Amino acid sequence: MTSSEENRVCIGAFAGAHGVKGAALIKTFTQSPENIAAYGPAKTEDGARSFTFRFIRTGKPGFVIVSAPEISNREDAQALKGQRLYVGRGELPPPDEDEFYHQDLIGLDAIDENGEPIGFVKAVYNFGAGDLIELDHIPGIKGVRVAPFTKASVPKIDLAAGQVTVMREAISIDDTDDEQNSEN
Repeated sequence: MTSSEENRVCIGAFAGAHGVKGAALIKTFTQSPENIAAYGPAKTEDGARSFTFRFIRTGKPGFVIVSAPEISNREDAQALKGQRLYVGRGELPPPDEDEFYHQDLIGLDAIDENGEPIGFVKAVYNFGAGDLIELDHIPGIKGVRVAPFTKASVPKIDLAAGQVTVMREAISIDDTDDEQNSEN
């Protein structure tokens, strides 16, 4: 990741056109969906395009309808489908205590409750039932494991040390897993 990529945060993604006048449907990753327009111009992942959004209304949960002077018609809005939107990290408010931007967690080393290394945080997901963290490069385990991002499963996050503590039981690492994986 370049330093400019590290200093920006994904706040949403175009999900298609809405109506006939160039409004766009956006899947928002902001805490309050209407905040998609609150952080200044948003840029595409490659930085080639910038959009100044005007919030119109919320759509179905997690989606908003916006307009932007840079989108002139329905075809323009539809052509943007799938493009992720980023703003500079400095445009966002600092997270509250015990809140984290997903970007801050990705790449952190993971240790278990005994301080033993158990990989690193590869990704953070939310499929509607709460946040999950994906761990990769777990010693002795092929593939990745996912754990709920809850206080019970991830009791400590130390951004300064670059570590998260993940309870071993949350990712089911034990000898029987290794034996079953090698038999399959």
